[in-house]
Amino acid sequence: MTRRAPTGAALLQPAVTKAITESVLAEWAENGYARLSMEAVAKRAGVGKSALYRRWPSKQEMAMSVIADFSVTRAATPDTGSLRGDLREALDSLHAWLTDEHFARILPDLVAETARNPELGEFVKDMIGTPRREHSAAMLHRAAERGELAPDADLELVQDLIASPLYWRLSVRGAAAEPDYLDKLTDLILRSISTIHSGPRGSEPPTATGSA
Repeated sequence: MTRRAPTGAALLQPAVTKAITESVLAEWAENGYARLSMEAVAKRAGVGKSALYRRWPSKQEMAMSVIADFSVTRAATPDTGSLRGDLREALDSLHAWLTDEHFARILPDLVAETARNPELGEFVKDMIGTPRREHSAAMLHRAAERGELAPDADLELVQDLIASPLYWRLSVRGAAAEPDYLDKLTDLILRSISTIHSGPRGSEPPTATGSA
C-alpha cells in the first residue's frame, strides 16, 4: 500500500489533523477495525467527511497511516553514550507504546486483522516494523562502534530479544511491569546479547573491544 501524503489544504490545518488522528485511535480502540468508519471518525472529530478525504482516499489508508505515524514517532532514538543507557531508554519507550490507552486495545485487533488481510500485514511490516527496527539497529551499531557489542552480532536476533519479552508480558499475558521490571530486563538482555554473534558454533565470542 502506498501512503497518500496530505494535500496542501490539509497541512494548513494541523488542529484539524490532530483532532482526526485522535478520533481514529479512539474509534478503533473502542469499536475495532471492522466497525471503524470514516463517518464515525468525522463525527467524533467534529469535522465533515471531506476533511478526511482530503487526507486519505479510504478507511484503510486513514487507519494505517494514523497507526503508522503514531507508532513510528514513538520509537526511541536514544544515544546516552552507553548500550545499557540506550537499552533502558528504548525499553521505556517500548513500554509507553504498548501501554498507551488506545494502542493497548488496538494492537490485538491489528494483529488479528493482519492475519486475515495480507495487504495490511505488508503495510504494518513496511511502515511500522521496518522503521522502528531501523531505530534500534542504529542504537546497536553505535554500541558495536564503542566496543560494547560484537561487531558480527546478529542484529536481527538481538532486536527480537529486546522487544519480545516486554511484548509478551504486556500484550500477550496482560501482566504489568513492576517498578524494577525494566531494570531487570535491561540487565538480562545485556547478558544475553553479549553471547550473540554470527560466527560458527563453538567459536569464541569476540572480546568487549570487538577484537578477535
